[in-house]
Amino acid sequence: MATDIKDTACAVDAAAVLRLLPARPRLLALGEPTHGEDTLLEVRNELFRELVEQEGYRTVAIESDCVTGLVVDDHVTSGTGTLDEVMERGFSHGWGAFAANRDLVRWMRAHNDGRPASERVRFAGFDGPLEITGAASPRHALTALHGYLSTRIDASLLPCTEDTLDRLLGADDRWTDPAAMRDPARSVGQSAEAGRLRLLADDLVALLDAQTPHLLATASRDDWDRARLHGRTATGLLRYHHWMADTSPARMTGLVSVRDQMMAHNLLALAARGPALVHAHNSHLQREKSTMRMGGRPVEWWSAGALVSAQLGDEYAFVATALGTIRHQGVDTPPPDTVEGLLYALAEDRCVIDAPRLAAALGGTLPAPRVSPWFGYSPLDPAHLADSDGIVFVKDVPPGPAAGRS
Repeated sequence: MATDIKDTACAVDAAAVLRLLPARPRLLALGEPTHGEDTLLEVRNELFRELVEQEGYRTVAIESDCVTGLVVDDHVTSGTGTLDEVMERGFSHGWGAFAANRDLVRWMRAHNDGRPASERVRFAGFDGPLEITGAASPRHALTALHGYLSTRIDASLLPCTEDTLDRLLGADDRWTDPAAMRDPARSVGQSAEAGRLRLLADDLVALLDAQTPHLLATASRDDWDRARLHGRTATGLLRYHHWMADTSPARMTGLVSVRDQMMAHNLLALAARGPALVHAHNSHLQREKSTMRMGGRPVEWWSAGALVSAQLGDEYAFVATALGTIRHQGVDTPPPDTVEGLLYALAEDRCVIDAPRLAAALGGTLPAPRVSPWFGYSPLDPAHLADSDGIVFVKDVPPGPAAGRS
């Protein structure tokens, strides 16, 4: 058995990962089982550099706000802003504080310097403007979409004026009240104004689609792509706020489902642009249903990866990451009868595993599920080994910055 498992392992590099796959994917999703460890971000950075230099990949997408991520993309493609400004303003969830994220942005900017646009690497956030304490106001996304359309098409085609949007939106702190996450009565997401805004957002997105030939003939595709992103974000945020105000038992399922739908829509838009490396928590990228307990209740939903995989087929690939130890978080040597324990017995500090071959080598007897003493680490589910295309295993993770959130 140990020999069979060893035969599925090899050094972690882009070529080894791609050899696991039946076809070259448009979206190569690299999951992580915990947030906040620079070691895992460094593995991502190394793979992305190799994918760019050896395989022609041009985009990296991470679990960060899709709108603020435009700040990072502007910097790496054209040098807009200083590195310090970009790290402060271009990331959500506190990701801008991590050294490996800073290294990624610095490398991308240096790589692009002097290159033609067709050869530049791009950065994208693919999460919504959402935090665990709540969601952003839809103002920025709605007004950006309206502004794009109002300067390019006849005003008579627009469903409303900017003043109407401003009146319906009201003060932004009505939308961002953190108390609304626990108390639906504090949310404005099902108010009459919010209902009207959902209809207007839908009309603005429909108008953007209807005017696509004209818009692409008179402005850049990048501007059109950004308008579409603002449209997706506006409609997604309004749906999210609607669920924030919901009082039914389905409320939490609705919230996490909308978030992953927003992620999936952003990933599908990136797939249309060309091959990309995607990095986020395993639970957002896996093909099987994601599960968690919130408020004492089980919550199940289809992840962004499951939604994208259903549409892209072999053009979507998912490689999970598993860890041996995170001793500074109390996660010590894994039990030998778990998947992580079997992999920990291998000699390599880091390796990539053919997950379907590993599942076949294990036969019909599943390893025991690992139970993490720390809530921030999500062990591999032995029942779903073959649902991923591969596993990156990191034996030991040294202390790093404090974790963010999943």
